[in-house]
Amino acid sequence: MPCIDILILYTFTSVNEITIAKVQYSYIYVSNEEPPMTEIEGQKAESWTHLMELLYADSWVPGLNRYRSPFAFRGVADASWSLETSLIRLGGPIDLLERHLLRNFRKYAYSHVKERDSLWFWLTFAQHHGLPTRLLDWTYSPYVALHFATDNLRHYDRDGVVWMTDFVELHKFLPSILSGALDLEGSNVFTTEMLTRFEKPEIEMSLSVLVASVKKKFGGTKTIRTLQDFDRLHENDFLLFFEPPSIDDRVVNQFALFSVLSNPKLIVDQWLASHKEHVRRIIIPKELKPEVRDKLDQANITERVLFPGLDGLSRWLRRHYSTYPNA
Repeated sequence: MPCIDILILYTFTSVNEITIAKVQYSYIYVSNEEPPMTEIEGQKAESWTHLMELLYADSWVPGLNRYRSPFAFRGVADASWSLETSLIRLGGPIDLLERHLLRNFRKYAYSHVKERDSLWFWLTFAQHHGLPTRLLDWTYSPYVALHFATDNLRHYDRDGVVWMTDFVELHKFLPSILSGALDLEGSNVFTTEMLTRFEKPEIEMSLSVLVASVKKKFGGTKTIRTLQDFDRLHENDFLLFFEPPSIDDRVVNQFALFSVLSNPKLIVDQWLASHKEHVRRIIIPKELKPEVRDKLDQANITERVLFPGLDGLSRWLRRHYSTYPNA
């Protein structure tokens, strides 16, 4: 079905105390294309045991003498789907819509938010509550990713997939001002608090030992007060992973983190296709989905846990007492 979006911008003038609206700019977006399919090949799991081996491969870190996977995981019900953000799926002039969406969300959600001065907190809070944004949800837990690849019984007629992205290696492509901040923090991933430091005026930033160190080492700081400031940090597109604050139990239980691209129009797997050596796609055959689902339920990886509250409980019970398709 074609997707049609129409945007009309008006200018208002007053003639003899009568306000006249004049069409200044109109935009019509029409698309007959299906959602794009990813170009990155996947590796098919042959069994539950093989699936676990694939998901936990290369988790051993000799320097730490511990198993600490460098991968972020994202489960998708259909292996052919691309990693489109909710903002891209909205369609239309993305740059303009993004500003309008976030501005109006901040206006109407003001009384619900305590940390009102942080762009990154607002963006996280908006994504968490369903606003279309350029953020994409990931998790540190392969089990949580498997849940989202198998929770919808209507998609049991097709293969699912778990995306694995090595955020440690991918962060090496960040602008130096950002990668330098990670190095000085001794961290592999950002938090909203770390990103918020770049929103402060220079006079405040100079009081921060960390940011002052970044300025000295990497030749200046960048003030990032808007997403447009973020986009202009480098001429090449880059992908950044960050952890949200623990807004509620859902964020905690899902072991969540987000990715954000410096180009809101770019589909994430299109960017990842240029860095394939740091990306894996684990295919879950449709025949294996029921076994995976039952074993996740036994491990207590369910909607009741991942979406605490009565809504999550109801979603779990509805699925739990449903019959598998073609069973």
